[in-house]
Amino acid sequence: MRAFAYVAPETVDDALDALRTARPGTKILAGGTTLFDLMKLDIETPPAVIDVHRLAELNTIHVGERELVFGSGARMADVADHPAVKAGYPVLAESLWRAASQQLRNMATLGGNLLQRTRCAYFRGGSEFPCNKREPGSGCAAIGGHDRGHALFGGSDSCIATYAGDLPIALIAFDAVVDVVGPAGERSLPIAELHVEPGDDPTREHVLAPDELIVRIRVPATPAGRGSTYLKIRDRESYAFALVAAAVGLTFDGDGVVNECRIGLGGVATRPWRAAEAERSLLGQRLTPQTARHAGEVAFAAARPGRYNGFRVELGIRTVADALRIAGERATP
Repeated sequence: MRAFAYVAPETVDDALDALRTARPGTKILAGGTTLFDLMKLDIETPPAVIDVHRLAELNTIHVGERELVFGSGARMADVADHPAVKAGYPVLAESLWRAASQQLRNMATLGGNLLQRTRCAYFRGGSEFPCNKREPGSGCAAIGGHDRGHALFGGSDSCIATYAGDLPIALIAFDAVVDVVGPAGERSLPIAELHVEPGDDPTREHVLAPDELIVRIRVPATPAGRGSTYLKIRDRESYAFALVAAAVGLTFDGDGVVNECRIGLGGVATRPWRAAEAERSLLGQRLTPQTARHAGEVAFAAARPGRYNGFRVELGIRTVADALRIAGERATP
């Protein structure tokens, strides 16, 4: 790890002042569970870090009648264990506690979780492997290489690295919004617009400017929160990243017909992925094994498998169907 300067602001305004005058490449430090790993691998080499993890303004959790509001510095463990979140929005709680070990959840923050970088082995494996995300123009070793864990959606000729986060999959399914502050003031944007696909520039992973800071995440309240789940399929039950994940929420009308459906896909795309067509396929239908399976097929109809990850298409279809079944049981009075 290379030497770096350390700044510990006492308020959000102080943090913004530090960002305004920061040298290029300066990074925000929250829980550190991703940044320190990348610094030790010499992938991130910031000249300075700005530590915001003690800022009380960022550490709030509020579950209201109209929306849930989480400070970007709230710990994953605290949100996952919040009684109102567990009872009314199991999809959020499950996406958090299935994401990492208890030790990591005790340190990792929501804002840092949103902006974590890929776990692609070629990206993290050092200069012996070409990686456009790490060294622009060098190539992508995953394309035509060992792509078992790489993206089925959103890839390009430059990169097929999978987005690794869990919470953002639930957030995109439930229309969450992030509030960001910077020199021009505060702005809000849907979580669906925060991350970008690699295109020709895999180094650009989100739309935030270097001097902007996520301050909070807002999730609109909905009855579909109660009838929800986050189903994560992985090689081992704990401490592994998703082969496929599905964040699902449902509500039914009085006749048992689906009148609200939300589906987010994780572990299969270069960014958090919303399966909007699959959602529409269930509206006005009864949830049966056949309609659930069909929704999964619609969700994965546009998948583009490579050499070794094609098995995840069928796995994904079944994961969506199973998640719909679980959510349906929770949504039924």
